[in-house]
Amino acid sequence: MAPPSGIAKFDSACAMAQSLGRFLNDRDFAGLGQAKIMQTAVKGADLLPRHLREQTFAHMGAREGVKPKKVEQADMDEVANWLATLYPQRRYPALMIGSSNGALVHLAAALGIPWLPQTILTLIDQKDVHPDDPVKAMETEIDTARRFLDANPGSQLHHMHDPSQDRLMLGLITYYRSKFIRLPAAYRDFISASLEPGGTLYVVECNRRWPTKRLGDRHFFQFGAEGGATQDEYFHGGERVAEYLQRYDSPVSRWQPPEPDTDSPEAEWGFEPSLRPELLELARDNGYRVVRILFDEPEQTSPLIAELYRDWYQALDLPTRRLVVESFILHEPYWTLRTGSVPYWMTFNMQPSLDNLNRYLDQAEPYDEIFLMLFAHGVDSIGLPPIEAWQRMLQRARARGELLGLKPDTYPAHFSHFARYSEALKGAVEDHYPLPAPMSLDQAERFIHARGGHHGVRLENV
Repeated sequence: MAPPSGIAKFDSACAMAQSLGRFLNDRDFAGLGQAKIMQTAVKGADLLPRHLREQTFAHMGAREGVKPKKVEQADMDEVANWLATLYPQRRYPALMIGSSNGALVHLAAALGIPWLPQTILTLIDQKDVHPDDPVKAMETEIDTARRFLDANPGSQLHHMHDPSQDRLMLGLITYYRSKFIRLPAAYRDFISASLEPGGTLYVVECNRRWPTKRLGDRHFFQFGAEGGATQDEYFHGGERVAEYLQRYDSPVSRWQPPEPDTDSPEAEWGFEPSLRPELLELARDNGYRVVRILFDEPEQTSPLIAELYRDWYQALDLPTRRLVVESFILHEPYWTLRTGSVPYWMTFNMQPSLDNLNRYLDQAEPYDEIFLMLFAHGVDSIGLPPIEAWQRMLQRARARGELLGLKPDTYPAHFSHFARYSEALKGAVEDHYPLPAPMSLDQAERFIHARGGHHGVRLENV
């Protein structure tokens, strides 16, 4: 089924749900799940100079934008129905729902279970708004946002504006991240039909929050996002902000965002707790067990799940010294398992993620091989490490460290990487293994109870 209007395919929730759905259908996630002809076209982008590659990338993404006059067609109930169809229709011992998180999607793959996202990205066409004018970006959307909310009473809207990381797209579209605060009927039906009697409902709750401007009961404006720039830099400027804006010939030397008056779950990664009561009610009515997976930062789960995979592989007599580092939506659970690789997921391609990865490598048993998928977003953003810093990280492998399908001299505008990362991983490892039988829930929970506290991750039975 084609994705409905109102969901962006390159977003974290959509990409992760598709990668997991394809895995559970015994398929890989090559080219972000795009058709072969589209993957070939994306590879052809290498022939263009950088400014044309950037324009092409922006316009391809903007094709998914919804026109403001048709915003009521962005139906989140239809989106929920589409997401539920991604998974094989069979019984599962458990199911995840909640925050987007690449590491926990790898946990779901290991357990052989689906995950339903709470947060959805909808792109709205927006012209004549400069990326560095957040007040105008907010004010331009107030009427459209209210009509979106009227059409989707079960959702909360976080209008997000990030001129550091999303600069290429902001001249064409704006970002609506909506969170389900009521359990969609399609989710309810899927859970009831798919979860085994007495099965476990894992509620993924990332507690990351962000300063926001409240515009209504279910409407928030978020300036900036998790990534390279700090919250203080977004709201108060600084040397790095001034240099960045000068680099892009901005008319300003610092941003002047709307003054925040509250804080909210972070637009992309944070969990909105309003959904929890209906999940608990559904569980009580059907005899399901509920376990909350709690953590404060998106990447806190990554070292934990990497070490869980190593523990699992050791018990299966599989290699434990091959690491695959993923970033954002470059995600491949199928070939990670088929190549006997340990997954480590980063939220994006920024310095905080590189720092977290290096801290993990400082503490982990050494890896013989490290392979890297590095998201290319086309912007020399605040906090973007040079490609040489990533190459130094790869040198920490005892035998082999490689970029997967990425050309260093064109980064961060090497968009053909989106069509190359999966086949590069498949080809990098000579030995391919059969997919193992799913890990037991008991094995996963015992490991997280024992080791999760060290990483700031805990399980709470409800």
